[in-house]
Amino acid sequence: MDMSNKVCMVTGANSGIGKETTKELAKKGAFVIMLCRNEEKAEAAREEIITDTGHTGVEILLADLSLQHDIRRAAEEFREKFDALDVFINNAGMIASERQETPDGIETTFAVNYLAPFLLTNLLLDPLKAAPSARVVNVSSEAHRTAARVFDITDLQLKKNFSPMKAYGLSKLCNIMFTQELAKRTADTEITVNALHPGVVHSRLTSEASWGMYLLFMLGKPFMQSPAGGAKTSVYLATSEEVKDISGRYFKNKKEIAPADIAFDDTLTEQLWKVSENLTGLG
Repeated sequence: MDMSNKVCMVTGANSGIGKETTKELAKKGAFVIMLCRNEEKAEAAREEIITDTGHTGVEILLADLSLQHDIRRAAEEFREKFDALDVFINNAGMIASERQETPDGIETTFAVNYLAPFLLTNLLLDPLKAAPSARVVNVSSEAHRTAARVFDITDLQLKKNFSPMKAYGLSKLCNIMFTQELAKRTADTEITVNALHPGVVHSRLTSEASWGMYLLFMLGKPFMQSPAGGAKTSVYLATSEEVKDISGRYFKNKKEIAPADIAFDDTLTEQLWKVSENLTGLG
């Protein structure tokens, strides 16, 4: 697909998979908005991307995805400047080392990894609908399969039996369930929505995790792929003609695969949507 001057947004774009995704989109001539929390790190990444690609169409939009008021402000800033959004990649992710709540009273991993994409995507639906053919790409993980076995719609914030990886897996399961439900709700539009597993990638994902988890991560580092490798499926779903008419699916290594059965359970995806609306004030 010709990406020249297509307006794209990538969350968590200053490092890891997000930065590599931004770089590849810039190489293809897209105008890319890097949604990041830290201005200094974002500016350094932006300068590196421009230097590497020779493409100056890269802009920074600041937002803390753990704060719903900041997400709303960022969405409003985007809507004031742009009429349409061609590609939106929900890439940002983290693993909290212990159970903490955001100022909105939401468990942090759930808030950043799932509720932020839910809220921001909904706030950007009008510019997505205004694009000739828009794509939403949600970065999930095969870790969702562990959460599927113990999924409890009444305890999404893990007030009971919290563990860092359980919270991470749950958030990634919710990413796929959101993908499925949004695809149904946008079926009569020109928007497609797909989710993906990027692979086990050497990234900054564990920067806020415990020392024990960080140690395991470092021990496994030699067996992980690079962020550039992890970005390939995101870029594929954002730009390939092969998937222009595909929506509501889950991909790995640029191939469609089946997620855990629960991820496509219509009753549960509808319930999750309603809970999410209540938690974000969209209901």
